Amino acid sequence: MSSKSLNSRIPAYKAAFSDGELQKTYQDLVGIVQNLRTEFTKKYKGEYSVAGVLHGYVDFTYFYLQNDYLKQKKLKLALVFNHKNVNFELWLLGQTKDVQILYWRKLRDVKWVNKEAMPEYSIFEVPLLLEPDFDSPTRLSESVHSQFKTLSQEIFNTLAAYEQA
Repeated sequence: MSSKSLNSRIPAYKAAFSDGELQKTYQDLVGIVQNLRTEFTKKYKGEYSVAGVLHGYVDFTYFYLQNDYLKQKKLKLALVFNHKNVNFELWLLGQTKDVQILYWRKLRDVKWVNKEAMPEYSIFEVPLLLEPDFDSPTRLSESVHSQFKTLSQEIFNTLAAYEQA
């Protein structure tokens, strides 16, 4: 975070918005997440409940997915577009902070878990698509779905293994 005063940061803020490019790019990126959410709702009907698209501040745009297994464990997956890194991530979240802490401790040996500090909003955050091709919506969508299928299965396998432990 900047240590500069708010007034001293205003010129840069105004400059960022001056030509409309920032707003248009943000709207286009949010539109991509909204389209993905619609696709996930159709593709995984009966398998996952898919929540509406949510916005962080200007940092994240995401939607939650939950199936019976996750609901029983008080967990959720979130498909997240990270605006700062301009990539897609898959997050495992607890429905409450206590659940999040419990699973973060339980899964500390998992490759995705930061052993030193729990993320602010999740148990762990897995890169889903590091270099999205925004100029090819079809390829982007196929890549997100393919990676989601692979990573979510790996997450479920990991959760199941740690339930046994």
